[in-house]
Amino acid sequence: MTLLLLALLAGLLLRLDPRPFFQGLDDRWAASVSDPAAGPAGAEGLGVFSTVLDRLGGPLGMVLPLLLIGCLCVYGRWRSGLFVLAVTVVANLVVLLPLKQLADRPRPPHPWVLVNDGSYPSGQVFSAVTLVIAVAVVVFPPRARRWWWVLGASYVLAMMGNRTWLHAQWLSDTFAGVLVGVGTCLVLWRAFAPLLEVESERMASDSLWL
Repeated sequence: MTLLLLALLAGLLLRLDPRPFFQGLDDRWAASVSDPAAGPAGAEGLGVFSTVLDRLGGPLGMVLPLLLIGCLCVYGRWRSGLFVLAVTVVANLVVLLPLKQLADRPRPPHPWVLVNDGSYPSGQVFSAVTLVIAVAVVVFPPRARRWWWVLGASYVLAMMGNRTWLHAQWLSDTFAGVLVGVGTCLVLWRAFAPLLEVESERMASDSLWL
């Protein structure tokens, strides 16, 4: 909850002050990742990796959690499916989008890809974080999550860097996406803990469908 409150306070600050105290850092970072020789046309040469990240962060990225939900339900794990749905889909509508409207922060000038209104917080980073945590909770047992956290953190960091490289978001927007994503997942994980515990017990007794 603390992480969500921090993101909310930063959003309120952005609403009241178009140049908050962290704007200087955002400007310096944006200048450091700029390539004057490329300009906006540089998006054409971003490469496969950057393009894939951009697509995964957009509407296409919703296919992955929906596939995960479908697989869980096929195996009778509807409780885990509900958790993934709440974290990756419902939270996007109930938490992220209202925060974007509250902050109403303009995008960096001349983004290299098509973007909509509302730069803060980063929806693509939020989606990456929630997917990583959701997979960790419903797919891997606690002892097997260590390597997944490393892989997931690398994916989130790559998404953060890609968003600023594309001039689609400020650096602080990407960090806010992490805060909101982690905060939301922790709150919902706690809320769904009783259901997930019941599911775990039924899996152990091979009685998921009962």
